[in-house]
Amino acid sequence: MSDCLFCKIIAGDIPCKKVYEDDDMLAFHDINPVSPVHFLVIPKKHIKSLMEVENTDAALLGRLLFKAQDLAKQRCEERGGRFVINAKRDGGQTVDHLHIHVLGGRSLSWPPG
Repeated sequence: MSDCLFCKIIAGDIPCKKVYEDDDMLAFHDINPVSPVHFLVIPKKHIKSLMEVENTDAALLGRLLFKAQDLAKQRCEERGGRFVINAKRDGGQTVDHLHIHVLGGRSLSWPPG
């Protein structure tokens, strides 16, 4: 998708601070972090949102989640973290490309306080 921000990052047209990359996915630091650890894990295949995933994407989704877990273990250590997937406008999704936010490095308990 030529107008997709994340597709442009995948193509190398927009720089990012990479955390991980392979043939199927890219992980990079969020440009507006909300915690000391905050990066995104995205598929290289353009999937607009979690609400538009198809059965044929099941293996890719599994690999994305396992890689998010692996990277979180490396960066958040034993303290844990939060994995967030926003879906569509009412779900808080601001970029129309499926992505997993991985957050950590501080307490993210809910409710706050």
